[in-house]
Amino acid sequence: MARLVFVDQQEEFDLEDGSSIREACEGMGVPFACSEGICGSCTITVLEGMENLSEYTEAEQDFLGDQNNERLACQCHILKGTVSIKI
Repeated sequence: MARLVFVDQQEEFDLEDGSSIREACEGMGVPFACSEGICGSCTITVLEGMENLSEYTEAEQDFLGDQNNERLACQCHILKGTVSIKI
């Protein structure tokens, strides 16, 4: 079981290993416009646990470039462990 921590809101969610973080993020107010990784509306900042997330998708690499602490929530899966994010 993985854990997603929303630092700003002081909320935590337990998620199945390998699951998308989209639903939890949407519930905490992260906006989603396209859900395809091309608009950037769901950009989050990863404060801790980047190694516990899936690899960057091609869409994320195209949109974010070298942003090593940002991810697109529509593209991310939490693989294991704890990930702390900021909206």
